[in-house]
Order: sequence, then C-alpha cells, then structure tokens
Amino acid sequence: MFESLSEKLDAAFKGLRGRGRLTEKNIRDVLREVRLALLEADVNFQVARDFMRRVQERALAQDVLKSLTPDQQVLTIVSDELTTLMGDTAAKLAAPPSGTQILLMVGLNGAGKTTACAKLALSLQKQGKKPLLAACDIYRPAAIKQLQVLGEQIDVPVHAMGTGTPPPHIAMAALSAAQRAGNNVVILDTAGRMQTNDELMDELDKIASTVKPTDRMLVVDATTGQEAVSVAEEFHRRLDLTGIVLSKMDGDARGGSALSIRAVTEVPIMYFGTGEKIDALEDFHPDRIASRILGQGDMLSLIEKAEAVMDEEKAQELEAKIMEKQGLTFEDFLDQLAQIRRMGSLDQVLGMIPGFDGMKRQGLEADEGQMKRVEAIILSMTPQERQDHRLLDASRKRRIAKGSGTSVQQINQLVQQLAQMNRMMKQIPNMMSGGKNRKQRRAMKQAFPIQ
Repeated sequence: MFESLSEKLDAAFKGLRGRGRLTEKNIRDVLREVRLALLEADVNFQVARDFMRRVQERALAQDVLKSLTPDQQVLTIVSDELTTLMGDTAAKLAAPPSGTQILLMVGLNGAGKTTACAKLALSLQKQGKKPLLAACDIYRPAAIKQLQVLGEQIDVPVHAMGTGTPPPHIAMAALSAAQRAGNNVVILDTAGRMQTNDELMDELDKIASTVKPTDRMLVVDATTGQEAVSVAEEFHRRLDLTGIVLSKMDGDARGGSALSIRAVTEVPIMYFGTGEKIDALEDFHPDRIASRILGQGDMLSLIEKAEAVMDEEKAQELEAKIMEKQGLTFEDFLDQLAQIRRMGSLDQVLGMIPGFDGMKRQGLEADEGQMKRVEAIILSMTPQERQDHRLLDASRKRRIAKGSGTSVQQINQLVQQLAQMNRMMKQIPNMMSGGKNRKQRRAMKQAFPIQ
C-alpha cells in the first residue's frame, strides 16, 4: 500500500536532509520531484497542482528558510497538506434518528462490495452493534449465496427473499425484520452497476427513497486509480454519497485514488480494505495515512490492532512476568506469534513501525515463512520443553528438527533468540519506571513483544 509513492517521496526528500540551510532553489527542486511522484502515483492532475501550490507557498515562507531544521519543516508541511487533502479527521457514520442505522452499499461490478458489506458488519459487531445484512443483489448469480456464506462466518443474520422480489421491497422487508429482531444496523448489499446505467441507477434512487438510509456508501476498487474518482463523482451526483470504502488498498502501490477522491468529490473516505480476510478493514484516518505515505509508520493503529486482538488474561500474565523480570518461555513465544498473526499479515504489521519502509528498501523483508518455521519448531516440542528450554539437549533437538522439518542449527538460533529476548525483557521495568506518559508505557508494553 503506497509503496511506490513512498519510495519516490523518500528519494525526493533525500536532497534536503543534512543541510544546515536551504535555498529557494533547493526547495523548488525537491518539490518538483514531489509533484512528479504524485502524478506517477496516478493522483488527479488538478489535485496535484493545487496541492503543490499550497505546499510551495508554505515551504518558501521566510520562517522555514531561516529555520535550523528546514528539511523537517518542509516534511511537516507536506504531511499536514496530505492530511488536509484526505479530509483532516476520520469521518464517522451518521447517527440514526430512529435508532436503526441503514447503510446503503453501492458500487461497480467487481469492486468487492459484498465482501465489504460483511467486513463492515463484523467491524460494527465488534463495536457492540447488532447488524443485519440484506441481500438486495438479485442479478448476479450466487450473490445471495455469497452473502449468506459470509454472514455465517461472522455470525450475522442475512435477510434474503430470492431473485423474484424487487430490491426496494427487499430493503423495506429487511428493515422491518431488523426492527422485530432487535438489530440496530441494516446493511443493504445492492447489485454492482455502471454509473451510466440509468435504469439501475434509478433503482438505487427507489431504494434510498423507500428506506431513507442514514449513510450511502460507495465501495470503489482502489487499484483503478483515477477511474475510481470518475466513478465516485457520478455516483455522488446521483445519490449524494456520505462515505466511501476503498477496497483492495493492499493491492495499490500507487495510492492515487486515496489522495484524489476526497479532494475531487468532497465525500470522506471512511474505511479501506487491507486484504482478503474478513477482518481486513480499517478506519480511514487521514493523518495516519499521511504518516504511512511519508514512511513514518503508524504506531497508533498498531497499538489499536494489538489491543483489539490480544487476550487480556494472557496479556496480564505476560506483563506480570516482564515486571517481575521472569524469563519468557517458548509457550509465551507461541502465544505472541498467534496474536501477531491475528493482527494481519506480517508485512502490514511491520509497515506500521516507523522506519520499516526504509529498511525494506535496504533489503530487509518481512518473512512469513520464518514465522511458520518458528511455529513448527515450538509445536514439535513437548509441553515441558516449551516451558523450560534448558531441557533441550542434543537428542531432543534432533527429534524436534525431524518433527518440524528444520535443522538443529535453526533450533539453536531460536533458543538464542529467546535468550536475547529475555535479556531485553529484564530492561523494560527500568525503562517504564521513568517519567513516560501512560500512552508511551502502553506502547512499550506492546512493543516487547507486541501483545
């Protein structure tokens, strides 16, 4: 996500680093590279031009040129303007006047709308809501079945009436069913359609006028670049959209749609999809996205992901071990790997750590295969060996290597890693006893290791 744009921006800013003073020429040269990076990332031309005008006006101000750290000030200006471009603050779903949220989900064929409906239902369910999915796509073969299968996976009911009932009637019947059953969110999965198809666009108008949705959400494929902006413009003209879900963001290395769509349509991006898994949906925070684009990581999202997946009881046990300077075991190691895996792909998790993108460009890669090898080694141990690695003599290591498909050398390396981690753990109570604020202490707990 944003990999290509991040690389080009990083290359552009290298010309500013380490200079004691900057001239107007220095800054103009760098900003020219930034502009090219945006255009190559498929950012809308008008959006890129307006963005660069604002950045240049601020960057060439005398207080920046005379600053002791002009390179950092220019980077801060770009970060601020990227955040503004994408909407400043995270947008929220509208509060329902009647107590029932009604989300009308629309988009082109193949945009990932049905999956986005299920992902959104799961996200709202985790917030304590009681969603109901409504199968209003009567045209695509197996669309109803797909929604039902997804609903079963996340334990969310699906209201379906087959393919013979008009979608506006299905939507109204789903709302009535939700009110009877106590579901306070109704998510309407409509058929994919071209924005130029007047008949199908009129159908959306009828659904909207029938159930009066609290939010009208467009699901758009982020990998389509500037085409996503054109689609959003036309859907917004017809439906007065209130939010956008960018699907397949993990497959978009450029990021042009994320940077353009809000500026052109003034419709906020609310969510973005980060993978195929049913829980791979994130709230769209413009400031955090700007930080990721500029290679500065996203520690707040990392902490939130950690808090969402961690087992509270195990986390408390682990914290007690750390604070009492007890050694961690391979059982603890296995628990931590499982919780990291629940946070998403290793590459996505590490991508939120400041500086990791730069390390990737130097050849460091997130190795999912290594995680699997570690799990295989630990699972090949007996419960006693997991609790006390000192039991691992030569014969036991040979048995574990055979059972896990690895080598004795790899097992020795893992034992050394555990010992190194335990040495680090013993330093944490001292590091946390200083004057750090609560959020810093929480981040420290979750970074060694991520809980």
